[in-house]
Amino acid sequence: MYERFARLCEIPSITGDERAVADAVTAELTALGLEVDEDDCAEAARAGAGNLLCRVAGSGERSVLFAAHLDTVPHEEPIEVVEEDGVFRSAGETILGADNKAAVTVLIEMAARAAAGPPPPIGIELLFTVAEEQGLRGAHALDVSGLRSEFGFVLDHATPIGEIITAAPTYKRLIADFRGVEAHAGLAPEAGHSAIEAASAAVAAMKLGRLDPETTANVGLIEGGSAPNVVAGSCRLDAEARGIEPGRAEEVLMAMIEACQWAGGERRCDVDIEVSELFRGYRVLPDERSLAVGRRALARAGIEPVEISTGGGSDANALRLQGYEALLLANGTRANHTPDESVEAAELDRMLAVCLAAVEEAATPC
Repeated sequence: MYERFARLCEIPSITGDERAVADAVTAELTALGLEVDEDDCAEAARAGAGNLLCRVAGSGERSVLFAAHLDTVPHEEPIEVVEEDGVFRSAGETILGADNKAAVTVLIEMAARAAAGPPPPIGIELLFTVAEEQGLRGAHALDVSGLRSEFGFVLDHATPIGEIITAAPTYKRLIADFRGVEAHAGLAPEAGHSAIEAASAAVAAMKLGRLDPETTANVGLIEGGSAPNVVAGSCRLDAEARGIEPGRAEEVLMAMIEACQWAGGERRCDVDIEVSELFRGYRVLPDERSLAVGRRALARAGIEPVEISTGGGSDANALRLQGYEALLLANGTRANHTPDESVEAAELDRMLAVCLAAVEEAATPC
């Protein structure tokens, strides 16, 4: 399993370029005698491949789903995996790719163990999605009516094994394009209207950071202008608002829009605003079967369940938006999306133990 993990991490799979890793995963599963179906969502998801679905037959009629995504965030250098004292890291100044290839590895290991031994008590559906890192596009494009399992688990939260995520936010994105009037900054600055100045005023008027325990706002990108000696004629802000309560996310977004409109008017600049919702938030209900099975699986694996909320999104958001019961679980990775990303071999073992326990618990009648 450890060798597989390193091998998969070293296959480039930046969002939109998942073909090579999708083929590698398919080859591993077909070598086990399993069939892998790839859907036709690649174009809609703007991905390099479609979502993969593999089914492992069980002795019972029912089944349970486990999901992980194939793509990673962008990185410059090739990934070289090193292991020291039981911890996997990148040898260079790049990501490791444990997000989410740690979970991908565990799912393949589940299939390998099922193929080598007696069939599991119920069937197992393994879902490998694409384009997760940029708006959960693969999961959004998935036809959930093709899934046979009544519920499933998404293994994609960078916290210690044992954490169950019971609430996740709605994500609203705001792009504001300010258009001013260019002028020579030294000879006739009075003739210009600075789009950068307008954008800066908008940011200064916004409430950013953690606004309450369940709501955040951020301006992550600002770019504009053409030269130091030109009053900037254009500037773009790229911002976000997140809130577990959808109404609160909308409220914060509207305040950010109003700040942009006010600043544009004050600085005599036009403003074009584009708003999109990348994913919808949710709260897990206390009586959901996935939650009960997840709790029991962790206990069966000797791990105390800890229920938390998160400020991040995952494929669970997209699946639940389509009416599919998906529960997000921690995968034991650390410092995802950074050169410090790592995962302990012991956490891979624990994640596998939890998944195998979840199969057993899902086979237990309610």
